[in-house]
Amino acid sequence: MQNTQEIWRLVEDHQDDLIGLSDRVWDMPELAYAEKRSCAEHRQMLEAKGFRITDHVAGIPTAVMGEAGEEGPVIAILGEYDALPGLSQEAGVAEHRPLPGDGSGHGCGHNLLGAGALLAATAVKDFLAKNGLKGRVRYYGCPAEEGGAAKAFMVRDGAFKDVDIAICWHPAPFAAVNEPKSLANCRIDFSFVGRSSHAAAAPHLGRSALDAVELMNVGVNYMREHMPSDARIHYAYLDAGGIAPNVVQGTAKVRYLIRATDLPGLQQLITRVRKIADGAALMTETTVTTKTVSAVSNLLGNTPLERTMQDQLERLGPPPFDDADRALAAEFQKTLSDEDIASAFRRMGVPVRRGVPLADELIPLDAKGAAMVGSTDVGDVSWVVPTVQARGATYAIGTPGHSWQLTAQGKSALAHKGMVHVAKVMAGVAVDALQDPALIASAKADLAARTAIDPYVCPLPEDLVPPIQMSPAS
Repeated sequence: MQNTQEIWRLVEDHQDDLIGLSDRVWDMPELAYAEKRSCAEHRQMLEAKGFRITDHVAGIPTAVMGEAGEEGPVIAILGEYDALPGLSQEAGVAEHRPLPGDGSGHGCGHNLLGAGALLAATAVKDFLAKNGLKGRVRYYGCPAEEGGAAKAFMVRDGAFKDVDIAICWHPAPFAAVNEPKSLANCRIDFSFVGRSSHAAAAPHLGRSALDAVELMNVGVNYMREHMPSDARIHYAYLDAGGIAPNVVQGTAKVRYLIRATDLPGLQQLITRVRKIADGAALMTETTVTTKTVSAVSNLLGNTPLERTMQDQLERLGPPPFDDADRALAAEFQKTLSDEDIASAFRRMGVPVRRGVPLADELIPLDAKGAAMVGSTDVGDVSWVVPTVQARGATYAIGTPGHSWQLTAQGKSALAHKGMVHVAKVMAGVAVDALQDPALIASAKADLAARTAIDPYVCPLPEDLVPPIQMSPAS
């Protein structure tokens, strides 16, 4: 549209401040629901940029929302800032060199994600004011995307009920419109209780909860042959009952993460896993109780918004990487396998290219790559608000997600350039929607058609509260 260049200049006006925010959040990696300092940094930036602020969105202490503008359509731009455990790494170093501290790191690039989204929102705020337009832009600071399902709780609480469209992004090796595929998932803790006893003198008096967990795992493993090939089930022991082998373990707990391509399929798998747990308890004469920890829906696409975002990408062109950026990316590629690099191209549905460390091309909208088998709580937003998501090229091609290599690139010049580039894309989509009521109408019609047969049903139990103290025991 005619104002594209103007919105890009407005992004550039604020880029230094938001790059600084991204780097500060990288320096303070905090896990799901514990992002107190990261949230405070985002709140301070919202205040400095003149947004009206709402704290504790959906009752979550580390969720914040900033709004600017008056009346008109409401455009939401979603950010995140949670880190991951075990991914601490010195910045810019292409060898595994963890930093002192608790071991956490931004191995999914959420330091960039939150700052880039806020950069886009700030530019849209200025655009509304400079052009005297009716409309509101909101930045949603969303915690706990990594397993905490915060956006699902926010959706259930009505935080997006008056939003017209939602825009978001995620760090990636390529600049593209995100193919809207993800898995719905649910995390459930299964707690078994048996009876402790002396394992040698009186084993017949014991009933092993650990045996029950192991039998449950065996049952689920046998079930894998008889479930959809695109579903996923993972598990982790939270409590193995103790460290003494001469004691029959009276308690044990396992957490299951169950994933499926859609909500109906997820519910079917959950029912089957629960039956296996009941069977394991029956076989061992133990009892089992369950607690849902979190759950998220699969992503829904939105064709009108995806076409608009692709148009913005093509107008803007690829990120402006230089030789120094490519040299750094090439150093990180040396730490990767040929399969890591080839897999990145295949995921995007484009031919594999050797010797290309950074994205120098835009991915066509009709490229169909290997389906994403991860999950995101953006899915729940996409069921209630027309939603579009960008990929921002911020790291070397082939870098695995949730890796020390990704953490290491999070403060680099190439990451900063990719963040600013995708902020321009998101801001451009927001401006298009604010100036074109027909785009918002068509996006809403697209969502209505997708949910006509299977309307949204929140996968979270009604009585489940956000696991603000999220830990293995929570």
